[in-house]
Amino acid sequence: MMPLIAIDELKRTVSDAWDSPVADEVAAAWGYPPGTAKWWRSSASHVFVLPDPDGKRYLRFVPDAYAGAERFAAVSAVMDRLAGAGADVVRPVPARSGALTATVPTPLGPMHAMVVEAAPGGERDVEDLTEAGARDWGRALAAVHRAAEGIDVALPEAFTELAKVPDRFAGDPALVAAAARLSDRLAGLPRSGFGIVHGDFELDNLAWSGSRATAFDFDEAARSWYAADIAFALRDLTGPDGEPGAAHRGRFDAFLAGYRGMRPFGDDERAHLRLFAGVHAVCSLVRIAAAVEGAGGDGWMGELRSSLDDLSRSHRKLATAVAADL
Repeated sequence: MMPLIAIDELKRTVSDAWDSPVADEVAAAWGYPPGTAKWWRSSASHVFVLPDPDGKRYLRFVPDAYAGAERFAAVSAVMDRLAGAGADVVRPVPARSGALTATVPTPLGPMHAMVVEAAPGGERDVEDLTEAGARDWGRALAAVHRAAEGIDVALPEAFTELAKVPDRFAGDPALVAAAARLSDRLAGLPRSGFGIVHGDFELDNLAWSGSRATAFDFDEAARSWYAADIAFALRDLTGPDGEPGAAHRGRFDAFLAGYRGMRPFGDDERAHLRLFAGVHAVCSLVRIAAAVEGAGGDGWMGELRSSLDDLSRSHRKLATAVAADL
């Protein structure tokens, strides 16, 4: 998530017609006239909808202060190569320059941007997810991992947030100790089953057409363990201890069965899912703390801060519970 103050800066430029002079500057790099891009949401990046004769597209951009141009270009390259390899992911649309990304000066500073095609199909909620759907979901993630195996792009490794815990949470020694235990266990894992991962393969980042899922929102793409990608995807099917509850066990197991039908996933990797759930929880705590830094407590920002506080408490509970069992 971007800092809330960065999101607020952009929101203040959005008109009643949902356009923005900042988005107009960025969209011009793809040849779109002013007023075309309409704000949709802002989280890990600012996202605007672009109506297009060939189908809806999405303009995504981030401030240079939040994400560098090299990482943004690497993410777009991964998406383009995955799509070229036949994976069901949205494809970046080249800018007028021919490049997949552009860095554009705007009234809010330089923005790194890309435009992506819309994913075909509709959304699917976890409440409506059947075991058959969970199996399709697992197959979809395995297909992305399999397609990514031959891609060599300079993405950073995941979990860099762990190094920031001692300073960020100096006043919470129990959390610092838990993060250290999780980090030590992570460092001892073999690098088998390690490669390019989506980073956020939850249901809200997929569009469904029948049993086919198309992935989008690669903001968290990185180099990591495939099992870690599975653990993050399955967060909505696990409880505060990192394990699936009775209500979700069938769908959890169906997801893994679907994954194993496309790509090997051994019992040793399955045994690490709870560890990765705890590590993800710690890293989420760091990202949330950074996002709310300097943010006010009124209006939409105050409401979001309250929700994020609740989420942080859940993440802390999970992280400390997993670490206690190591």
